[in-house]
Amino acid sequence: MTLISWMTSLNLSNNKMTTNKTNYMLTVSNIPIKVIRKSVKNMQLAVYPPMGDVRITAPPHYTESNIRLAVVSRLQWIKQQQERFIAQARQTQREMVSGETCYLWGQAYELRVTYQQGKHSIRLNSRYLELSVRPNTSLENRLLVLSQYYRQQLKARIPALLDKWQIKLGVQTCGWGVRRMKTKWGSCNTRDKRIWLNLELAKKPLPCLEYVLVHELAHLLEGSHNHKFVAILDEALPAWKSLRKILNDEHLATEIWK
Repeated sequence: MTLISWMTSLNLSNNKMTTNKTNYMLTVSNIPIKVIRKSVKNMQLAVYPPMGDVRITAPPHYTESNIRLAVVSRLQWIKQQQERFIAQARQTQREMVSGETCYLWGQAYELRVTYQQGKHSIRLNSRYLELSVRPNTSLENRLLVLSQYYRQQLKARIPALLDKWQIKLGVQTCGWGVRRMKTKWGSCNTRDKRIWLNLELAKKPLPCLEYVLVHELAHLLEGSHNHKFVAILDEALPAWKSLRKILNDEHLATEIWK
C-alpha cells in the first residue's frame, strides 16, 4: 500500500517486449519514470512521496510504447500529485530537545528531555512525552530511543487487531513486522503471507493503523488493487476511504534517507 492513494491499472495491448531490462529509468515529458517489470496482471502507475517520484510496474510482455502511452495519458494527474506533495506541510526537523512536539496515536505531546545516568527511557503522561537520557547523548541516539518507543507501542497494539481481522476476513498470516518505510504505510508478501507495517503509523490515529492492517490482510484474498479488492475493503471497513484520506493529509516526516 503506497502513501499516495491514487493508483491506476491500465489495460493495454500485449505486444512483444522491446527491452529485456528488469528495472530501468525512462523519461517522458521531462518526467523521470522508474520502470519495474514483474509478474503482475495489469500495468500500475503510482506517484510517491516525498517529492513525487513516479513508478510504473508492468508485466514483462508490455512494450516500452505501452509504458510511454500510459504515462502520457496520465500526465495531468501525475503533475497534480507531484505539486500536491511539494506543497504538503512537513514536520519540522527533529532536534529532540524540550519544547518540541511529538505525536502518538494522533495526539500531540510536548517533549521534555531530562538527563540522568543509566538506561534511556520514555514516559508518557497527559501532556508530555518525557525522554530521559544520559548527558551528552547524541541526536542520533535520542531519535533511536524515540523510534524504539514507537516500535514498542505498535507491537503492543498490532496482535489484537491482527487476531480480530484475520478471523473476520478468513485469512492467516505467517508473520508480521514493523520497520521504517519510505514510500508505503504497509506491504504484504502474498507468497510468504508476511505483512510489514510502517513505523510512522505509531504517530497516526489508531484507526489508521487498523485500516492499513486490513488493507494488507485483504491482499491475501486479492493481490492487486482491482474492483474485487475494493469490494473487500468496502464490506470489511466501510470507512476505509476516510481513513486513507487522513493518512494522505497528514504532515510528511522530514527524515533524511540515505
